[in-house]
Amino acid sequence: MEKVRFGVIGIGNMGSEHARNLFAGKVEDGVLSAVCDIRAERLAWAKEMFPDAHLFSNASEMLRSGEIDAAIVAVPHYQHPSLVIEGLSRKIHMMCEKPAGVYGKHVREMNEAAREAEKEGIVFGIMFNQRTNSLFIKMKEMVQGDELGQIKRNSWLITNWYRSQHYYDSGDWRATWAGEGGGVLLNQCPHNLDLWQWICGMPSSVTAFCHEGKWHNIEVEDDVTAYTEYEDGSTGVFVTTTADAPGDNRFEISGDKGKLVYEDSKLTFWKLDIAEREFNRTSAKAFGAPSWKKIEIETDGSNPQHAGVLNAFCAKILGKGELVASGLEGLNGLLISNAMHLSSWLGKTIHLPFDDDLFYEELQRKVSGSKTKKTAAAASIEDMNSTYNS
Repeated sequence: MEKVRFGVIGIGNMGSEHARNLFAGKVEDGVLSAVCDIRAERLAWAKEMFPDAHLFSNASEMLRSGEIDAAIVAVPHYQHPSLVIEGLSRKIHMMCEKPAGVYGKHVREMNEAAREAEKEGIVFGIMFNQRTNSLFIKMKEMVQGDELGQIKRNSWLITNWYRSQHYYDSGDWRATWAGEGGGVLLNQCPHNLDLWQWICGMPSSVTAFCHEGKWHNIEVEDDVTAYTEYEDGSTGVFVTTTADAPGDNRFEISGDKGKLVYEDSKLTFWKLDIAEREFNRTSAKAFGAPSWKKIEIETDGSNPQHAGVLNAFCAKILGKGELVASGLEGLNGLLISNAMHLSSWLGKTIHLPFDDDLFYEELQRKVSGSKTKKTAAAASIEDMNSTYNS
C-alpha cells in the first residue's frame, strides 16, 4: 500500500482530534477513510467535516468493510481490548487510545492476540504520545545511561489535571465504575504512569490512598497519593488530583550523582562534583555536602504528540520505521494503576506481580454499586488541544 487507510472508532473528544489530524494531512503516510460512532449526531458532524469518509454506526461493520487498513480505538475504556482483539482477528492494524483497558486480565488477553497477529505482520500500537516529548526521551537516556548513578528516589507531583464538575457531567459513562472503571488514574494519568515506568522501571510494591469523589460529585478517585518501592532499593512517590488550581507538574529523580527535574517544560540537572556515596565514605566534614553544578539540559525541542505516534505507526506498517510504543507496553502502566486501586481498596501494600483475578473481583464490587448517570451534556465535545500536560 502507498498510504494507510484509517478508520476512527469513536469520534468523541479524542477520536475527533485523530480524525482532524488525519484529514488535515498531519500523518504523512495515512489518510482518513472512515469514522464510526453509535451516536447519530456525531456521524452527522463527521459527514459535514469529512465528506469523503465512509460512515459507520457499528465498529464490526467498519472493521470488515474493506475500507480501512488500520483503526484507532477511541471509545470508553472497557471496550478497548475487545475492539482491538476483533480488529486484529480481521488483520487490521490497530492503534489503541490510552489506557490499554481497565483491568490487567483483559489486557493480557489482548496482548496475546496481538502476539499472534504480529506473526502475520499485523501492527499493534498504543497512543502514548507523551513518549514523543524530547524532554522525557532525554530523561530516559540520562537515567538509563547512568548519568544520575545509583537511583535513590523519584517523585512525581502531577496535579495540573484540573477538571470541573461540567467535565465529569459531559458523558454518562464518565467517572463511574461501570462506565469508565476509574478516575484520575485511569483517565488522565495513564501517560504519566507509562512515562514513570518507562523511565524508572516497574515498582516491586505499591501502597496507595485513592480518595473517591473527594472534590467532585463522582464515584471514582479524584485524589491519589502513592508510595512505591523498587527491586534496586529506590523508592517513589506519585501524587495526583483533578481538583488543584493552579496545579503542578514536577517530576524529580535523585541519584548518587545528582538530581534531575522536569518542571515548567524544562529539564534541569544538578550534577554533583563527586558522587554522594563516595563523598559519604571519604568526607572529613560533619556537615558538609558534595558541591554541584546546575545544568539546563537542552534537547532538539521536538514534541510531535499524537501525529508523531501515528506517523511512526504508519512507518511500522509500511516497513520503514518503528513504533513510539508497542501496544503490548500498555499493560505496564495499567498494572501500576490497578495496584494503586487494589492497595487503597484493601488497605494494604500490594506486591507486584499481584493476582489479576483478585483485582477483577474487587473491581466488580465497585461496578455492582455503580450508578448510571443521565445528563443533558452527554454528547458534549471539547477542544483537547490544551489537555496534554506536556
